Amino acid sequence: MTETTHPMPRLWAEHLTLSYDQRTVATDLSVTIPDRSFTVILGPNACGKSTLLKALARMIRPRAGEVHLDAAAISSYRPREVARRLGLLPQSSTAPAGITVGDLVARGRYPHQRMLKQWSVEDEAAVAEAMRQTGVLELADRPVEDLSGGQRQRVWLSMVLAQQTSILLLDEPTTFLDIAHQVEVLDLCADLHEQKGHTIVAVLHDLNQACRYASHLVVMRAGGKIAAEGDPATVMTAELVEDVFGLPCRIIDDPETGTPLVVPAARKRPATARSMATAETL
Repeated sequence: MTETTHPMPRLWAEHLTLSYDQRTVATDLSVTIPDRSFTVILGPNACGKSTLLKALARMIRPRAGEVHLDAAAISSYRPREVARRLGLLPQSSTAPAGITVGDLVARGRYPHQRMLKQWSVEDEAAVAEAMRQTGVLELADRPVEDLSGGQRQRVWLSMVLAQQTSILLLDEPTTFLDIAHQVEVLDLCADLHEQKGHTIVAVLHDLNQACRYASHLVVMRAGGKIAAEGDPATVMTAELVEDVFGLPCRIIDDPETGTPLVVPAARKRPATARSMATAETL
């Protein structure tokens, strides 16, 4: 699918005030998502990471400021048009009881449907390709509820891919997955970014996974402020981690990838009777 390129980044926000009811989460928040980047949003709990992602997807309306998508205010688009331009994988998704993998992924074609338009060969091809990309094509006839957590997450990602958008917003896509399935899902996202040219924006909690996979980091602090953004190799410092997360640490090179690896400072262990006796004999 060919999409129009713009001199400005396709997705950016300026001077956002984000709130839930009367509680303000962020004020004067501005962020730019580089095109074709794997951007990861990091920060402590309740700093506004998921709220920012929802604003970028137009799931919530800012009290002030504006999100821009493809050189226009995102609020100027109809919901179906937004869904043709970006896809969102929410933090928690529940499939209808008994629905099969193929039927759930097919729901990703909703933005391309019209009242009088029938299911087309193009729709069928888009669904099959989305399932092939995520490795769930052979599960098409299986009920979603029978799958493992990692398989389900791949199915939900397939549904987003079936929208055929090149911007994907993923809200904590590794939550509740074991470490092997976390790596599996993040490897898949990295492939979509590197091989297919997707712009991916993901909220993650794990600092080391963020540094390993991201090409661009946005680090938020409590109060919904941006503490730092840029290349992980530049952004991730021991000073930043202690300042934002309250975690004393060292930053070393990941032996597998060379990306920053956050090593928390060791706690001081109390001296034991055996260790004191050993010390006395030296």
